[in-house]
Amino acid sequence: MRFVFILTLVLVAGILSAQCPMCRMSLESNLENGGTMGRTINAGILYMLGMPYLLVGFLGYVWYKNRKKMERLEEEAKARLN
Repeated sequence: MRFVFILTLVLVAGILSAQCPMCRMSLESNLENGGTMGRTINAGILYMLGMPYLLVGFLGYVWYKNRKKMERLEEEAKARLN
């Protein structure tokens, strides 16, 4: 399984790195013409960078709340038995 994962990463890395020069050329030509595309590209990058952290934080919060609720219910059940 690990071999398949590593092989997939190696094969896909070449395809993904090919996009960088295309974006760079587009931004350079836009900046030469007085455009502000670079600012919007950077905002998009920051948006994509932040989403995984927000998702993990939200899932952690939900897990924490559910765990506390289950502990409270277990304590109430034990108290009823006594």
